[in-house]
Amino acid sequence: MRKRLVGIFIGAALSLSAPAMAEKPSFESYVAELKLEGLNKGIDAALLDSAFDGIRYRERAVKADRNQPEKRLTLDEYIPRAVPDWKVKKARRLYDEHYDDLKRIGDIYGVQPRFLVALWGVESNFGAFTGKYDVVEALTTLAYDGRREAFFRGEVFSALSILQEGHIGVDSMKGSWAGAMGQCQFMPSSFLSFAADGNNDGKKDIWNSKPDVFASSANYLKNAGWDDGYTWGRQVVLPKGLNSQLLGLGQDKAKSLAEWQSLGVRTMNKSALPDVDINAWLIQPDDEYGRAYLVYGNYQSLMRWNRSHYFAIAVSHLADRIKFG
Repeated sequence: MRKRLVGIFIGAALSLSAPAMAEKPSFESYVAELKLEGLNKGIDAALLDSAFDGIRYRERAVKADRNQPEKRLTLDEYIPRAVPDWKVKKARRLYDEHYDDLKRIGDIYGVQPRFLVALWGVESNFGAFTGKYDVVEALTTLAYDGRREAFFRGEVFSALSILQEGHIGVDSMKGSWAGAMGQCQFMPSSFLSFAADGNNDGKKDIWNSKPDVFASSANYLKNAGWDDGYTWGRQVVLPKGLNSQLLGLGQDKAKSLAEWQSLGVRTMNKSALPDVDINAWLIQPDDEYGRAYLVYGNYQSLMRWNRSHYFAIAVSHLADRIKFG
């Protein structure tokens, strides 16, 4: 049976090089090519048949990938929407409900539990919104579309590796239009690098196991340089006329809190900055009239998770609300 499947794959792949197919191949031919490559990478033939069975080109995924929001919200508009009071209340309840697992996992990886809950809340509303797309289908569609083919093609094979390792079944591997999966919304490649077994059952199930979600998120942050001896940063008040060239997350922009203090930066109640020996970066994501923050290395770790100030600030704000109210 395997030899017959290989013959079918090779025949379909060779057809891509024929003169009549000089233009873009059909979606079906592209899938056949992926299956052949997967077989050559050691993916089981029966799994390939199952994973690609009945998949279609999903136009909605392509439109979502290409369409960007026309109106950009300011942080003053965005934060109340991203972290409404009901979400804070739910975050506190879930923090208490899962504290034993959160504390155990937080101690293992060196990440404060409140940040694990905040990530969970911002990424998927605590698991309520994880996406209903077939992950292999969505990734194959975006690879075929071609705008970021190399990236999404690589994610297809990462998804197949996850299936082959047995962490989730084909029918249960659901995610967003971009292939982000589970309650912590990992791309397949991130899953392979950082997913962790938080309940010691031998699987890494970020779809259904909350301890696995917490452990995977903590493992990601640990590898991104998280230090649980510190928080993420704070909103600050800037003096008039502060040089805008001081803003940014580049390594050359880091200054000690004492140095920021000497430049006139103050807390929101206009008191002195903490007397702590730590480097911080000054950011102002909107414009010169928008919110300003001094952020620490942990904020840089959140930015490695998602290169969006709005995301990192939403997570940080929710984490603070869990602790301080």
